[in-house]
Amino acid sequence: MSKVKTSFFCQKCGAQYAKWQGQCNSCKEWNTIAEEIIQKQEKVAWKTESSPVTKAPKPLRINEIDSTQEIRLDTTDAELNRVLGGGLVPGSLTLLGGEPGIGKSTLLLQISLHLPYKTLYVSGEESQKQIKMRAERITSKSDNCFILTETKTQNIFKQIEAIEPEIVIIDSIQTLHTDYIESTAGSISQIRETTAELIKFAKESNIPVILIGHITKDGTIAGPKILEHMVDTVLQFEGDRNHVYRILRSLKNRFGSTSELGIYEMLGSGLREVNNPSEILISHKDEELSGTAIATTLEGMRPLMIEIQSLVSTAVYGTPQRSTTGYNAKRLNMILAVLEKRAGFRLGAKDVFLNVTGGISVDDPAIDLAVVAAILSSNEDIAVPKGFCFAGEVGLSGEIRPVNRVDQRIQEAEKLGFSTIFVSKYNKIALKNTGIKIELVTKIEDVAAYLFG
Repeated sequence: MSKVKTSFFCQKCGAQYAKWQGQCNSCKEWNTIAEEIIQKQEKVAWKTESSPVTKAPKPLRINEIDSTQEIRLDTTDAELNRVLGGGLVPGSLTLLGGEPGIGKSTLLLQISLHLPYKTLYVSGEESQKQIKMRAERITSKSDNCFILTETKTQNIFKQIEAIEPEIVIIDSIQTLHTDYIESTAGSISQIRETTAELIKFAKESNIPVILIGHITKDGTIAGPKILEHMVDTVLQFEGDRNHVYRILRSLKNRFGSTSELGIYEMLGSGLREVNNPSEILISHKDEELSGTAIATTLEGMRPLMIEIQSLVSTAVYGTPQRSTTGYNAKRLNMILAVLEKRAGFRLGAKDVFLNVTGGISVDDPAIDLAVVAAILSSNEDIAVPKGFCFAGEVGLSGEIRPVNRVDQRIQEAEKLGFSTIFVSKYNKIALKNTGIKIELVTKIEDVAAYLFG
């Protein structure tokens, strides 16, 4: 084991000495020199040989720690800012994962080209000419974006010291390797060591780092699970490559909420932010069709209007099918049991298919009432009127339970032109003089009688 090394520092000006002396030669102050433990790395991670030696950190009382609000860096992307909690935190490490070809590299290259900060985009997968070809589709020019094709961390840190960027983007962490680990790039030990070097760099330099991560066939980020524990924020980029819409979710965020959602549209010129996702989540049709109902839900601070589609048909085989897309299958079985037991609808011998349009998955119990309306609409083959929407949770006794932040849901429905919203009678509504009719209901029988009675 190496010996603990100490040195003497002036507490006034920071001058370093090999041994103690009474007066500081730099600031001429007396009795200000004290012995401190120093950290001297045997291996050079992101600092060069000429970098000054650092003092060992000392414990502070929590009341002594500076608690001023950290200024976040604006990414110029409203959707990404929302998911991050307001922008990039200086010194943070963000990991972005997603399916191959979903648009992870396009998203971060697009952001780096539009950032007003000096940005270093490091790619271990593409050449500079390939990145240039993609950049020309997105924007005409950018003076703040530097492109580096390198996989060795020691060389990357040398270029960082030369360029002094304000944001660093790595594409991808699985391609990096360090000289201090003798294994191939992408192995568990290489991912762990290179991530540790980047964390040390980010925390000491206060420069935010964004990493792109590959995922496995199971949909989890490749590499050790400790990778997700080490970083500050984990983002997931989702979507079907056959559709144009992409969804950005936060799986972990030390500086913000994990329930926020960002939606993008994939175009030939890059990714377009979708500021009003309710427009794409509600299908546009000329005639009213049975089996559809509109629900109001919340993703973080953002209210969304989503369309619930249902198909109820006679079971051809002995066992009826229960199939859902974007909704919890067990909760669907519960709602069907409530409809049969409490409201008298005979659905036990019928197939029930349920779909949340737009390709998103929703866990909000407030969409239960819309699910009930869609199922009954398909069963009765009567369309729900076009201007109706729903916000309510269904209990096991068939009661309509109140939902949180109902005022925000009502305002979103009114903004999008809906005429009537069904909510629980037990909700406390603070809104006055609204342009939308608020229908208060207590049981699912009341809703069924109102719509199909």
